[in-house]
Amino acid sequence: AELPPPYTAIASPDASGVPVINCRVCQSLINLDGKLHQHVVKCTVCNEATPIKNPPSGKKYVRCQCNCLLICKDTSRKIGCPRPNCRRIITLGPVMLIPEEQPAQPALPVQADGTRVVCGHCGNTFLWLELRFNTLAKCPHCKKISSVGSALPRRRCCAYITIGMICIFIGVGLTVGTQDFARRFHATYVSWAVAYLLGLICLIRACYWGAIKVSYPEHSFA
Repeated sequence: AELPPPYTAIASPDASGVPVINCRVCQSLINLDGKLHQHVVKCTVCNEATPIKNPPSGKKYVRCQCNCLLICKDTSRKIGCPRPNCRRIITLGPVMLIPEEQPAQPALPVQADGTRVVCGHCGNTFLWLELRFNTLAKCPHCKKISSVGSALPRRRCCAYITIGMICIFIGVGLTVGTQDFARRFHATYVSWAVAYLLGLICLIRACYWGAIKVSYPEHSFA
């Protein structure tokens, strides 16, 4: 995406003497009458913000690639865009000293390493910042959990099936081998129940991992 144009000095009055400034996104004129006490003004055409003063002390302006104007600490190195349809992570460069009469220059947004993932639930694409596959991801669009890659659910499904069958076999062995003993000591039934219950829980977890949705990356990780 193309960066917005650089900020210029504060507006000059138009022919009628009313102070105006160009929107830094769509270049439309913004009337500053009665707004000169503000740090930023909102364009009535594109609804994006444009700074008209230096940021408050200890703050700086950052323009996201979606044109959202952010205000953050001047020591910040990473910030996230709050817009639901963007959610971009912006890595900020070193702080630049800017002349006092000029509004702050936007830091260059650098997209963090990661990959774009297609959600297995809703089919929308989102940025996944983990540097490995076989992890669980929450889609910012539908808010549902899916596995990034199919290796993790396949591996865990097999592990739970194996443990579950072992527990059931142990329960069957206890049932067959301790029937006479259980008639005299009823507490033996508890061991049977525990073995069968653990086996059932593991098989239910295996079904969960076997049925979990899988999200696939569009490209390999950066």
